[in-house]
Amino acid sequence: MQAIKVTDKIYWVGAIDWNVRDFHGYSTNKGTTYNAFLILDKKTALIDTVKKEFYPEMLSRIKSVIDPQKIDLIISNHAELDHSGSLKSAIADIKPEHVYASTLGAANLKAHLGQDLPVEIIPNGGSLDLGEDSLTFIESRMLHWPDSMICLLKKANILFCNDIFGMHYASSYRFDDEVSERDWLYEAKKYYANIILPYSKIVTAFLGQVTKLGIKPSVICPDHGPIWRKDPQKIVNLYAEFAAQKNRNKVIVIYDTMWGSTEKMACSVTDGLISAGVEVKQMSLHATHRSDAATELLDAAGLIIGTPVLNQEIYPSLGDLITYFKGLKKQNLIGAAFGSYGWSDGAINGLETIMKEKLGVEIAAPCVKSRFVPTEEKLKECFELGRAVGLKVSEKNK
Repeated sequence: MQAIKVTDKIYWVGAIDWNVRDFHGYSTNKGTTYNAFLILDKKTALIDTVKKEFYPEMLSRIKSVIDPQKIDLIISNHAELDHSGSLKSAIADIKPEHVYASTLGAANLKAHLGQDLPVEIIPNGGSLDLGEDSLTFIESRMLHWPDSMICLLKKANILFCNDIFGMHYASSYRFDDEVSERDWLYEAKKYYANIILPYSKIVTAFLGQVTKLGIKPSVICPDHGPIWRKDPQKIVNLYAEFAAQKNRNKVIVIYDTMWGSTEKMACSVTDGLISAGVEVKQMSLHATHRSDAATELLDAAGLIIGTPVLNQEIYPSLGDLITYFKGLKKQNLIGAAFGSYGWSDGAINGLETIMKEKLGVEIAAPCVKSRFVPTEEKLKECFELGRAVGLKVSEKNK
């Protein structure tokens, strides 16, 4: 396994996980990378490690550059186990002089890996002299864990930022200019929608702090996905845009169906939305993973949910989706509910209440309920529901 040169003194020594398909409920259809970086200076530093199972790969890449026991310092920017899982093995093999983490990072690493872990606290705003260059540390709490921090290699102006500005994307290429924007843009959006979205206010404040400190890195090295060297400001600007939650004139229609009745209703709802001139994404949970639905929700202004009734409750897949969406805390949504039932329609009324109270959706039209197969009259009601939501979204987005 070979390290990959980032600059004359920095090497990527991470690992590629081609086969991971689930990351705590988020579908990673394109795999991921666990990025770790080696800085060669008078003191040699390793920035982050990798998931435990990939430690041999990381160690092999380090050996392609230097003897691992020549590493003086290990920096842990984030305690989550995809970056710290091999830390204990690395400490045993490398025997570094120091292992550093943030205040909360040190506590979390010990909670994960054992209280005897020899980790020291680097304070917020602290720095480490490496010889010709130095590292400055800034806490980035809740982006996306309480222990997160970033570090800037000052003279080289290179930022190591753990999980922010990243994406789950396995590739044989390590840099943004080697991958087409068409390939990485969706994955960047998906990563933000499913991991960073709940902390959007913190993102905005953090980007303001970075600007105030005058940090505008020439290279950004995240812990997942490509390294940003061609135009690092592009991913920063995307984060600012995502955090602002400025919605497009777009509505998503999400539903599940048992015998096709709810799907027929969804199609009429979609037609109504189209007639109102809005962009629509119609998504069946038979074919759509919750994390892809969340990705489409990121820039949507409207959310319409349709459910069949099962055992007097909303369909289980919709319950899963709502729990997931609730945690993401998407703001400024307009929408409505619809559904089909056999002998009890209360769950559809309940869905409308859940959308309003749990997801913060502004209900633009009363729910439409069909007993068994929808009649032409019911499909017209669905059309009008979609149109009402579409017109309300268009009005709000003028």
